Amino acid sequence: MDNEEIARRFNRMASLMEVRGEDSFRVRSYRMAAEAIETWPTAMQKIAAEDGLPGLLEIPGVGKALAGKIAELVDTGTFAAWEKLTAETPETVLDLLELPGVGPKTAATLHQKFKISSLDELRSFVAGSGLELVDGIGPKSAERIKSALARR
Repeated sequence: MDNEEIARRFNRMASLMEVRGEDSFRVRSYRMAAEAIETWPTAMQKIAAEDGLPGLLEIPGVGKALAGKIAELVDTGTFAAWEKLTAETPETVLDLLELPGVGPKTAATLHQKFKISSLDELRSFVAGSGLELVDGIGPKSAERIKSALARR
């Protein structure tokens, strides 16, 4: 797993945490670590193999917890916190964020209140005039979402 893939996983973790309404400081720590990892000149795999956790801790924004997750990710291709989070909130929820008019708060509402976790489920919800039930989605946003879904 290369640095870019590790950074992508950390960014996706941060986005899922954001949708779930988790602590903004933890979300930011994943994003900052992802940025540092993506631009770091040495492969995380090489650092983990040669220097272990102390080597990973030298990366700005990477503390003990994140260093452990990087090592686990390099060794196994995943990490326990990711598996736990995606078991509770499917990764497909992140697809909702790609639609204009759907930000983290709206995606959180759609998932938590209406149990929508994919674009297909959102299409069914929209077809049944469900968007009118969602607080924070006005007529213009509803049209943007409907148009974006039609184009996909």
